[in-house]
Amino acid sequence: MTDSMTVLAAAASFAGSHFLLSHPLRAPLVRAMGEKGFLAFYSLIAALTLGATVWAFRRAPTTAFLWEVGDGLWAFVTVAMLVASILLLGSFIRNPALPGAAASAATAQARGVYGITRHPMMWAFAIWGACHILVYPVEKNIIVAGAIIVLALVGAALQDRKKAALDPDGWQAWQARTSYLPFAAIAADRAQFGGFGMHAIAGGILVWLLATWAHIPAAGWAAGIWRWLV
Repeated sequence: MTDSMTVLAAAASFAGSHFLLSHPLRAPLVRAMGEKGFLAFYSLIAALTLGATVWAFRRAPTTAFLWEVGDGLWAFVTVAMLVASILLLGSFIRNPALPGAAASAATAQARGVYGITRHPMMWAFAIWGACHILVYPVEKNIIVAGAIIVLALVGAALQDRKKAALDPDGWQAWQARTSYLPFAAIAADRAQFGGFGMHAIAGGILVWLLATWAHIPAAGWAAGIWRWLV
C-alpha cells in the first residue's frame, strides 16, 4: 500500500466509523452497552482512527503543490477562516442541535449564525477543510481535509434526518426557519442577517487570531494576517 493510500484508508476509517456509530449502529450498540458504554466505545474508536490518520499523514511525503498559491489566494483564505471562526464560536450558544440543549428546535431563534445556516459548526469545519486545501494543495492534505469536508457536510444532512425522526414537529419548524446551505434562508426571506452577539464576533476573532498564529510554532510558517505581519 502506498503512503497516499494509507492516508486515505486512515481518513476513511475516521469518517466512516463516525457515520456508522452516529447513525445505523448507535441504537443497537446503546441497547447492548448502555449509553455510557457506547460513549466510551465511540470515544475509543474516534481516538484510534484519528490517531491513525495523524500518524499516516506525518509519515506520508509532502508532494509538489498542485497549483500556485499566491497572496491573493492567501487573502481569500484568511477572510474565509475568519468567517469559519465566527460560525464555530456562534454555534455554541442557542444551538438546538447540541446534545442536552435547553432550547427547543420549535422555539429556537434563527438569529446570528443560525440565520446563515442551521449547521454553523459543520460549515465551519467544511470551510476549514476547503481553506487548507486551497493553500496547501499536496496529496496527503487534500485527502485528510477532504475527509473533514465530507464528514461535516454529509454529517449535517444526516443530522437533519435523525433530528426530524426524533422531533418531527420541532425540527421541521426549525428547518422551515433556517437553511442547510449558507444564506439560503436569508435569500428566501425566512431569516434575517444580524444579531450575532459578542460571543460569535469577539470569540471568533480571538480564535481566528490565535489559531492562525499557532501555525508559526506548529507548522513553521505563518498563516492568516500573520503572513504579512511577521
